[in-house]
Amino acid sequence: MLNIMKKYQNAFSVSGFEAELAEIIKNDLAPVCDEINIDAMGNVIALKKGKDSSKKLMIAAHMDEIGFMVVNIEDNGLIRVAPIGGINAIASSFHNVKFQNGTTGIIVIEDGTTAANITANKLFVDIGADSAAKAKRKVKIGDVCAIAPMVKKLSANRYTSKAFDDRICCTVAACAALTCETPAYDTYFVFTTQEEVGCRGAKPSSFSIMPDYSIALDITPAPACGNPNHFTVKLGGGAAIKIKDSSVICSPKMVDRLTELAEEGNIKYQYEVLLAGGTDTSAMQLAGAGSYACCISLPTRYTHTPVETIDINDLEACVDLLIAFIEKGAE
Repeated sequence: MLNIMKKYQNAFSVSGFEAELAEIIKNDLAPVCDEINIDAMGNVIALKKGKDSSKKLMIAAHMDEIGFMVVNIEDNGLIRVAPIGGINAIASSFHNVKFQNGTTGIIVIEDGTTAANITANKLFVDIGADSAAKAKRKVKIGDVCAIAPMVKKLSANRYTSKAFDDRICCTVAACAALTCETPAYDTYFVFTTQEEVGCRGAKPSSFSIMPDYSIALDITPAPACGNPNHFTVKLGGGAAIKIKDSSVICSPKMVDRLTELAEEGNIKYQYEVLLAGGTDTSAMQLAGAGSYACCISLPTRYTHTPVETIDINDLEACVDLLIAFIEKGAE
């Protein structure tokens, strides 16, 4: 599990540019799947046939992460970038970045910017070039970069990295696909694209599959300090079964079934009611005539920063709960 996690964390996969991670996942899952392909949106769709082929289960984890796109190259060689997805400009400042082509640099802030005025339009990338001509030998308008990969073990069972959102749930889905017994239903493991910019990959893949049951896999905030009372999800509290966010009210049938399976399997769990944000759950719920949809969320501290933090025990709980549903079904 840890080897898969580290491999996926180190792959380049900014929204719209997920091909590297898609190929890694496809190669990992091909030996255990009945069918696997990459669609026009770049989604990886892996099918494991089940005992009952009259029903379909769709599981979705998004491959993409937030990042930056080059919009201008200044005369002094600094590279003006625009955000892709929900960038936290303060958290991103003065970190190492890596472009899709391998070029490395650092995120810097426009001179004279006060702390209160640090916004995405004040960010540049410095790759060490001292002129536009030299910079253009390395990058061009439209190239994309992200915070450089870094996976570090903290004390106890906790790890920190950029892009656990949602690479860590790609790990959950892959581990479930690799280790589960014959699924109850035909099960589609979908690794989606462009979730961070509007759940774009999940929409066409959901309509292609037309699932009866749907489970999204995503992270959820588990604040560590200054924790508002309405946040009940805790790091180390187990798999979070989503009840609601701003984009979806999950199927009570699915919430109840996941709860039942967690209790039967002695799997640590908690409930999630998120007041903002959304996941691929909403796209799967509304495909065609609709599906029974829910989300298993992995508690994560410091979301959308270069130091997102998880607890391995929560990761294992999410894998165990997902496998239980895959093998035993919704009834």
